[in-house]
Amino acid sequence: MSNKRDLKRTINYICGDLFVEGIAASLYGESRESDNIEALLTSILSMHNNYVRRVSHVEPGMPAKVYFKDLKDKFSKEVNEVIDQLNNLA
Repeated sequence: MSNKRDLKRTINYICGDLFVEGIAASLYGESRESDNIEALLTSILSMHNNYVRRVSHVEPGMPAKVYFKDLKDKFSKEVNEVIDQLNNLA
């Protein structure tokens, strides 16, 4: 990522797409477990807020390059977990 704005935009796009997929799975999926779906959508929103905030405030004492690499790795891991949960709903 070239700058913080691009990173925030990418996080917004990914979380938005995940949220839309969650809504689609809840409306058109076979299972109608509303508690699981609401928990998943809430986790997507909290993940979005968490990572957008973390982009703005680099951890003190940590080089920026290392911090953003760690941030991207953790975000990718969490996105993959949400995708697995969405696949289990369908």
